[in-house]
Amino acid sequence: MLRGYLRRPAGAGPFPAVVLLPGCNGVAEPIDQDWGVRLTEWGYLTLTVDSVSPRGLKNICRGGGRPDMQFDAYRALDFLAGKEFVDAKRAAVLGFSYGGFLSLSSVEDGPVERSANNKFVAAAAFYPLCLGIKGPMTVPSLILIGEKDDWTPADACRKLASGDDDVGISRPKDSGASLTLMVLAEAYHAYDVPWLEKPVSYFGHHLVYNKAATDQSSEALREFLAHNLLGRRQ
Repeated sequence: MLRGYLRRPAGAGPFPAVVLLPGCNGVAEPIDQDWGVRLTEWGYLTLTVDSVSPRGLKNICRGGGRPDMQFDAYRALDFLAGKEFVDAKRAAVLGFSYGGFLSLSSVEDGPVERSANNKFVAAAAFYPLCLGIKGPMTVPSLILIGEKDDWTPADACRKLASGDDDVGISRPKDSGASLTLMVLAEAYHAYDVPWLEKPVSYFGHHLVYNKAATDQSSEALREFLAHNLLGRRQ
């Protein structure tokens, strides 16, 4: 059984929804308190999913992710679809790092997406691992990644966005839904995490907060969600 943090805007709804998937450290609460709060202020109901601790895991940053985690986004969406205050026909998935990989993999054309009863209409990913994604995407997707990311390199996402093949991966060109890539100058992995104002090394990778990149990402995400979930630009 999964756990999660549910936030809803004021009012009766039904609200458009965003499922949030944290990174490999499995820490869901900070994502909820940061992006969950922000998205709720924009008018979206949010459900931030804890995929790690319910499985008895503490950290999967060195590997150990379970294959069934790829279905967690849809398990969350199925839960939301049963609530009268949720408009499950207007739902997006948003992931961070490993969660970003899960976000993209959940909407690429493949067995995970095909088996889902309820479907997302958009997907977004902050600094995801793009190498493992083959595509094509079944819904409009947005990738936000730092130019200096040394954990999930931007070049792999450039190849994904352009449909170029990568190591061991053959990708179809010019097929599927739109995939937009924003590469942020001077930004490293986890550039949106405010308590990383002082750089740290985590599993040998450079992490540091970048306010300019965060602000750019926030505006891009807000416009993307408004266009795909609300049908208008804010």
